[in-house]
Amino acid sequence: MSQDQRTSYRAGAGSDPFLRSRSPSHERMMGQESPIQPLNRHRRTFTGFTQRQIEHIDNTIPLESRQIWKKFSLGEFGDKQEFQQEFVRHVETSLARSLYNCDDLAAYQAASQAVRDRLVVAWNRTQQKHTLTDTKRVYYLSLEFLMGRALDNAMLNTRTKQYAREGVKDFGFRLEDLIEQEPDAALGNGGLGRLAACFVDSLASENYPGWGYGLRYEYGIFKQKIIDGYQVEQPDYWLTYGSSWEIPRNEISVDIMFYGYVRHYTDDEGVHRRCWEGGDVVRAVASDFPVPGYGTANVNNLRLWSSKPAQEFDFAKFNAGDYINSVSEQQRAETISAVLYPNDNFDSGKELRLKQQYLWVAASLNDIVRRFKKSKRPWREFPEQIAIQLNDTHPTLAIVELQRIFVDLEQLPWKEAWDLVVETFGYTNHTVLPEALEKWPVPMLENLLPRHLEIIYDINLYFLQEVEAKFPNDRELLSRVSIIEESQPQQARMAYLAIIGSHKVNGVAELHSDLIKKTIFKDFVAVYGGDKFINVTNGITPRRWLHQANPELSDLIASKIGSGFVKDLSELRHLEKFADDEDFQRQWMLVKHKRKEKLAALVKSQSGVVLNPDHLFDIQVKRIHEYKRQQLNILGVIHRYVELKQMSPEERRKMTPRVSLFGGKSAPGYYMAKTIIKLINDVGKVVNNDPDMFDSLKVVFVEDYNVSKAEIIIPASDISEHISTAGTEASGTSNMKFVLNGGLIIGTVDGANVEITREIGEDNIYLFGHLADEVEDIRHKHKYGGVQVGKKLQQVFDFIQSGALGDPEIYTSLLHSIKYGGDYYLVSDDFDAYLEAQHTINHDFKDTKEWARKSIVSVSRMGFFSSDRAIRDYAEGIWNVEPSPVEE
Repeated sequence: MSQDQRTSYRAGAGSDPFLRSRSPSHERMMGQESPIQPLNRHRRTFTGFTQRQIEHIDNTIPLESRQIWKKFSLGEFGDKQEFQQEFVRHVETSLARSLYNCDDLAAYQAASQAVRDRLVVAWNRTQQKHTLTDTKRVYYLSLEFLMGRALDNAMLNTRTKQYAREGVKDFGFRLEDLIEQEPDAALGNGGLGRLAACFVDSLASENYPGWGYGLRYEYGIFKQKIIDGYQVEQPDYWLTYGSSWEIPRNEISVDIMFYGYVRHYTDDEGVHRRCWEGGDVVRAVASDFPVPGYGTANVNNLRLWSSKPAQEFDFAKFNAGDYINSVSEQQRAETISAVLYPNDNFDSGKELRLKQQYLWVAASLNDIVRRFKKSKRPWREFPEQIAIQLNDTHPTLAIVELQRIFVDLEQLPWKEAWDLVVETFGYTNHTVLPEALEKWPVPMLENLLPRHLEIIYDINLYFLQEVEAKFPNDRELLSRVSIIEESQPQQARMAYLAIIGSHKVNGVAELHSDLIKKTIFKDFVAVYGGDKFINVTNGITPRRWLHQANPELSDLIASKIGSGFVKDLSELRHLEKFADDEDFQRQWMLVKHKRKEKLAALVKSQSGVVLNPDHLFDIQVKRIHEYKRQQLNILGVIHRYVELKQMSPEERRKMTPRVSLFGGKSAPGYYMAKTIIKLINDVGKVVNNDPDMFDSLKVVFVEDYNVSKAEIIIPASDISEHISTAGTEASGTSNMKFVLNGGLIIGTVDGANVEITREIGEDNIYLFGHLADEVEDIRHKHKYGGVQVGKKLQQVFDFIQSGALGDPEIYTSLLHSIKYGGDYYLVSDDFDAYLEAQHTINHDFKDTKEWARKSIVSVSRMGFFSSDRAIRDYAEGIWNVEPSPVEE
């Protein structure tokens, strides 16, 4: 390649999308000749056995040996004594402690390891079964897995909780205290990670052979502290005491290369080859976390990768006195998997995030391909044995990496390899916001992953040729659908690559799936037709979000309809016949009151604020973002406060008393979201210290919201807020969790709220606000005609600007974004309707019987929103995979 050719290729060669996308020797790559064989930089320790090897070994083991092995192998706990035996053994041997120095932490660790041992045995049986049957497997790639605490979930899924509770009680421990010792695994941020956790639970519970693949972050996202009302990020080192659930796989490692260059040459047979070489090597090391299914012996796996240096320690530099640089490679390597979502406001943060994504997908694909190759099947059967699901755009580089493996390492012809790639991948989209679709600067890709950039150009050109054949001379369409965006610098649009490289693209709620076809991906619908784009509405696991989080409600429901709903959520439909039973209504509301007492205890311990469980609990807990409109909620709270202050004590006593509770984290670099957190806390400081509000209003921000706190907060809600601007929330799953726990919703016609309304009925949900198809017209009017702030909202602005909440300058940017900045999220337009809906809620809450009836009916109609159903939809509509149950 000449210097002129290199310059033209890297610059994108002007405005022609074909030339922008053309890589050298493209014509050869598109032909049927064998492509290049670059150096294989992926070093992998081979473990496990093939199906044939297992059968051979199985036939050579004498019957007597089998019987002895079976005699001493671990089985399920038969009673509490068997649990106690294992508990004591782990205290004395695994932890090197005794009866006299076994505290709550040691007791938690011993109990966890006793339960984990059983999971590992079942895990081994499950993997052996899947290997012997050579069944198709699902691999779920997600940058987040927000698993929450594992002990309680494992005991419930394996039905050993009663043995454990009785067993530790004899030693003077409360099981609830031991569960509290477990830190949340900080492997995610919000809904994306929690959805992935629900899905791996359902994969196991529904007996599908499936693994999750992610990163083992040392620090997770961050620990949120509220100091003077502001969010302050602190490291969240969740591995301080290690993890009882982690199985280190130090023997399973993959060498991953970054940087370097692509060497082009022609071999002795005249075949043009490419070799990626000369880069830095980092080692990805595996850790496994067993994922038990409920009511089944099936235990799947979550494999997480840590980054380690290829060379731990430079002894020569150390001997020369260069002590700092002797360990610098180790520090650089371990930084890659240190923190979830490094701040990408800076180029260094962007590059680190790109490194994270490539290390994770390259190691995972090496693992997947290695497992397939052991089966000795031909490559054409790869999609028949393997389905890979991309959870959002983060793992999109997996498409490029698999094509690189096929073409460069396995020497498949380009077209054959690409067909296999497309049939293997499915892509789940989680946003309708164009700005949220991930892009990577081309110069960064060229520097960090030069071979992958070449493949991206080849994929793009191959795709654009197809488009041009379908739509000749439509150069604007070619530009719009090109993976390469002509900006400064050029950007690789990863969502476009995910669409082109997958055989199915799904949204996560009916409205969302419809919107992406009409808006951000409409050009691709024109290219591919509608069949490629489908909907799979999200779901939640009833094991975690009802049976575990709200055992009192789960037991009450089971007392009427049995416990089958824990596995088959549609069984809840039988509950509706008790909705008008006054005795059942009283029991139902008593359970709600107890859960509110538990939340009140959490709030008091954290902030000192005392809550009255008889008051209406209005809750909004989720990631802090302008489109989720926590600002609309807190502005409404301020309006309520101003109104209450203007009333006499007698008038205030007639109003429905409220607790407005918030929780969630802002991205570290998101100034506006952090301002919203500050406003919430400043309002709480004023309201909670105002004696006039003692029995009328409380405002609380729960610090460091996570899964464990969600399990306390969600069952306590009377009303939960899901009030995103219509057309911005893909689905939401917290709305499902709140309703499943007997809380009603105030929300917009957005995301899964639409389907929840259809299932539970319009009488049991409080909807307000403009519809998605009106939003763009309103934004257009704002842009050219200004924003008209109504009287009630202006009164709130005036109150803030008066200094009643402190320095008003702090909130200038937030208020101006609404009044003068175009009000992109339609706060001003929906404010009065929001207040009216809240007024209706205040009125309805006073009728306890009717409120209980609404709550019971809503829960009874939530069967559709199970992650088990969602996984079955994926299995049938995208993965084409069958259950493979493991014998007990």
